[in-house]
Parts: sequence; structure tokens; C-alpha cells
Amino acid sequence: MFSVIVYAVNAVCPIMLLIALGYFLRRTGFLTEDFLKQGNKLLFHVVLPALVFISIYDATDIDDLRWDLVLFSLGTVLFLFFVGLVIALLFVKDRKSKGVIQQCIFRSNFAIIGIPLTKALGGDAALCIASTILAFVVPLFNVLAVIALSVFSDDGSEKRSVKDILLTILKNPLILAAVSGILCLVIRSLIPLNAAGEPVFSIKTNLKFLYDAIAILGDASNALALIVLGGLLDFSTVRDKLGLIVLGTAGRTVLAPAIGLSAAILLSRAGILSLGCAEYAALIALFGSPVAVSSAIMAAEMHSDGDLARQLVVWTSICPIVTLFAIVVLFRSLGLL
Repeated sequence: MFSVIVYAVNAVCPIMLLIALGYFLRRTGFLTEDFLKQGNKLLFHVVLPALVFISIYDATDIDDLRWDLVLFSLGTVLFLFFVGLVIALLFVKDRKSKGVIQQCIFRSNFAIIGIPLTKALGGDAALCIASTILAFVVPLFNVLAVIALSVFSDDGSEKRSVKDILLTILKNPLILAAVSGILCLVIRSLIPLNAAGEPVFSIKTNLKFLYDAIAILGDASNALALIVLGGLLDFSTVRDKLGLIVLGTAGRTVLAPAIGLSAAILLSRAGILSLGCAEYAALIALFGSPVAVSSAIMAAEMHSDGDLARQLVVWTSICPIVTLFAIVVLFRSLGLL
């Protein structure tokens, strides 16, 4: 138990330290406002799409998927999307903040924090399961995030048509990256195998220079995103947005895991889902992780409340130190971990 607690802290603290570094560099004048704005654009249009593509491309092979678990994860994320929509419509007045709150409730940082947390909780078996879920959840996260932010964005126009919203979604760099990654998985499953059981052609093997370049870009996303996030952070707005910060943080760290994990337990007890320690470890990481760092970048780029989104990244990264500990204790006591 102590080792799990230590790992959870170690998973979250580096995020907070890099955010603090960005905040310090901006306040000392080392990073300028122009640099941070351009860094935001670089992340949104180039670096984060590279991370999404590589995460999906490396995740799994189509034939190895646990389709029941994948469908459950996708269905629960969709349900949380509508839960977030209801909460945003009922409790959030500012239009620019509605999509940010909705996004915070359904979208977790599964790729960056959830995957290593899964391994800490369930080992390699859980990591394999989480990777299969990742290949489909990451694209869904991004599609739903673009929908939420597009519908409630404030780009200066009085009303946006359905066509405009759909075009915004289809042109989103993260959506294009996710679709490209899934297409590569499908194509790879159709390519003949050699004597070693590997595809006779793959980007990773035959176009290694291209694969390595994309992977390097993806690796750069974590540190750069957090430093830019810290540089753009303004704590003077916490008081004005305190209610929204509490609402979004509670939705992400308490409500989302309560809904997702309760549904998993009920379906398992009903014999609909076959879940063991490895599967529960993956689901805890999926539903209990902080909101994705890229959510703040997307909010700023899509004319939503970027400042609120940045605050939510910080506070949903702090609270899981407590909430994940409580979840792990509960699941251990129930014999599920």
C-alpha cells in the first residue's frame, strides 16, 4: 500500500514541479508572453498531435483488443460527456466556461498519468489492457473535447451553424492525428507477416527516421505543455473562478471515478464484464486521473476560458493525491486490487 501511495505522489509531483517552473520563468521574465502564445500554438498544431499519433500507433494490434472492456470504457466516457453537459448547462453561467467544465468532467490524462499509474497498480498485465483502451479512448476524448469547446466557444460570432462546428471538428489537428493513428493500426493488421511474425512493412521498421522524428516530437510534449501551462497561469483569477474550479475539480476527481468504477463493479457482479485486478487497475487510472494537460491548450486555442482550463489542470492534479489513495484503499478492501 505504501509503495502505491509513493508512486501516486511521484506520478503527480513532477507535473506540479514543471508547472511551477513555467510559472517561475514567466514571473522572472525569462519566458515572454509572445513565446508562451507561440508555444501554445506549437503544442496544439504540431507537438500534441504527434503524441496522439504515436500513442495510438504503439498501443496495440487490432486482433488483441478486449472489445467488451473497450466498449465499456467508450460508453462510460460518452455518458460522462452528457453528465458534464447537464452540469455545465445547470450550474455554469459564462458561455466560455461551459465547455471547459464539461471537458474537465469526462476527459482524463490517461495517456500521460494514467498509463504509468496503471502499471504501478496492476503490473504489465494491466499495462497491456490500458494500452488497448488508450487506442480508442484518446481519439474519443479529443473528438468530444472539440465538440464541447466548439459548441460553447466565443469566437466573436453570434451563432455557429452545425456545419461550422463539424468543420472545426474535422480540421482539428488532434482529431486528424487520432484518425491517422487508427488507420495505421487497421492497415497494419492487413499487411502480411514475415517469418518472424511481424508485418513485412511498418513505419516503425521501414521508415524508422519518420517514426523516430514523430516519437521525439511526442516525447517533447509533456515537459513543454506543462511549462507553457505554468507560464500562462494566473492565480489572481482563482477567487473570481473559485466556484467553477471547485465544480470542475469535484467532477473530475470524485464524480467521474464514482460513476465509472461503480458501473464497472455492477456489470462485473452481473456477469456482463469479466474484470480482475488488472482490468480494475486500468479503469481506476482511466477515470481517476487528472484532466488532460492538452485540455487547457485546446481551450485557449478554441476561444474558450483558457484561464479556467489551466486552473483545472493544476487543481485536478493536486486532488488525486487524496482521491486516488481513497480509491485504492477501497478497492483493496473489496479484494478488487
